[in-house]
Amino acid sequence: MIVVAGSLSFDFIMNFPGYFKDQILPEKIHILNLSFLTEKLSKNFGGTAANIAYNLALLGEKPSILAPAGKDFREYKRFLDKSNVNTQYIKVYRNDFTSNYFAIVDKSDNQIGGFYSGAMEKASQLSLKTIKENINFVVISPTIPKAILKFVSECQQLKIPYLFDPGMQLPRLTKSELEKGISEAKILIGNDYEISLMQKKLGWNKKQLLSKIKILITTLAEKGSIIETKNQLIKIKSAKAKKVVDPVGAGDAYRAGFLAGYLKKYDLKTCGQMGALIAVYTVEKYGTTTHHFTKKKFCDRYKENFGKEIKLD
Repeated sequence: MIVVAGSLSFDFIMNFPGYFKDQILPEKIHILNLSFLTEKLSKNFGGTAANIAYNLALLGEKPSILAPAGKDFREYKRFLDKSNVNTQYIKVYRNDFTSNYFAIVDKSDNQIGGFYSGAMEKASQLSLKTIKENINFVVISPTIPKAILKFVSECQQLKIPYLFDPGMQLPRLTKSELEKGISEAKILIGNDYEISLMQKKLGWNKKQLLSKIKILITTLAEKGSIIETKNQLIKIKSAKAKKVVDPVGAGDAYRAGFLAGYLKKYDLKTCGQMGALIAVYTVEKYGTTTHHFTKKKFCDRYKENFGKEIKLD
């Protein structure tokens, strides 16, 4: 069993047909009072745990989500169940809402948003120890810091291999907390800014970081990714997108693709290329869990992009 710990949220995205820079007066920033007339509103199923689990399921894995949700979760649960994601370890709190993210996006893809954590604040009440099935791997993705640290401790106590992905919660983790999360992780992943921030917070150079981790992955958006071990540096090119619609969620999709290959014991380059390809599917659709493909079509497109065949059993 693969357990994905992280967040669940409803993402409300509104599109503003202009540019924020044309609406903001720098000299009046201290009394900012703006309203944007938007052209489009979409409600999407999001959150790091759901995004990663959804993509793992598309690749034939059977992921389980460990996360809290609120009284408005019923519709979301139906979607996850239909997508072959196990929802039995999602705890529903009836006195609060599932996390909500509200964003306005301008023509340059700049965002102004607000995030209501809601039921996610209770994430630390959940535990891997309540899962009776054998857990093969855990993904620890962004949620509240207290929960991240709890899941790290439980993975270490139970000797469960895990991927450590603190992401947006990096600024809220202390040096010792970050070091503990990295110390026994099989995989550490982040974008280039996040990896640099980790190094700065820890006071480590790249060599020191690699001495503490088995696999380090740095994602570079449209420039691809870099996978490093103590003895290897592998550069992964981005897959070819048919069109670029919405880059949000590509990083979560990459994590799922890499992990699916890793659990099949594919070489690291193949794992990275699987991540790169599934990320493109997300980019081509509006929303983070609106894309779909069959395993055969994924394998065919993999060969088109990278010139080699893979199998998804």
